[in-house]
Amino acid sequence: MTQSLPEAFLRLPIAHRAYHDLASGRPENGPSAIAAAVAAGYAIEIDLQMSADGQALVFHDYDLDRLTAEQGPVSALTARAATALPLAGGAPDDLVPTLGQVLDQVAGRVPLLIELKDQSRTSGTGPLEAATAAALDGYTGPVAVMSFNPDQVAEMARLAPDVPRGLTTCAFDPADWPLDDATCARLRAIADAERVGASFISHHHTDLDRPRVAELRGAGLAVFCWTIRSPAEEAAARRVAHNITFEGYAAALPG
Repeated sequence: MTQSLPEAFLRLPIAHRAYHDLASGRPENGPSAIAAAVAAGYAIEIDLQMSADGQALVFHDYDLDRLTAEQGPVSALTARAATALPLAGGAPDDLVPTLGQVLDQVAGRVPLLIELKDQSRTSGTGPLEAATAAALDGYTGPVAVMSFNPDQVAEMARLAPDVPRGLTTCAFDPADWPLDDATCARLRAIADAERVGASFISHHHTDLDRPRVAELRGAGLAVFCWTIRSPAEEAAARRVAHNITFEGYAAALPG
């Protein structure tokens, strides 16, 4: 059964990987970037990776080297080791958080859009969905989950049926994705929206004129887009999208 999105998801611009800005000492997905988004009144998008001991870590990349001073896969870290690891460019206490820590920090004050990463799987599910559902159990703030991998979204529907869910989508050019042509074609067609009970898609902003996007919008799904980096891009995207995921500038809040 499809779960409706809370109204605030359609009203408040969504800060991509939280309201990050390294020039101001706020690394992406970090506690300082989350605090800044809450203070500004933005909704927040975060990313989840799996720890070695079965907890959901709030971290975008599969490897550590771009976002920390360490190297290797983030999935090799225990949650205890990850949460002691400073994020590059942040204050000493800007450490990799768990999903539970972010939920405690946000505490329902703004909407939280959670993207599950699939750690290089192209289909199927793993322990991240169960860790996400466990962390969300009892959370009462506005929250939704999404993934590029439809199987992950279907598993979240099974484990946490009351949490709104959607698909992260784009043109899926095989030159840009380590996927076979048939898989790219199925994902490009957003063929799994009905199967997973999606209430929204988050589509790449350069591909919003795709007929399937209009079809899903006409069927009642919300359309978000990623990743907007200027007011001009925002103005163009909002001709189609209900809301934007943004970074690199201060998106206008509703009056």
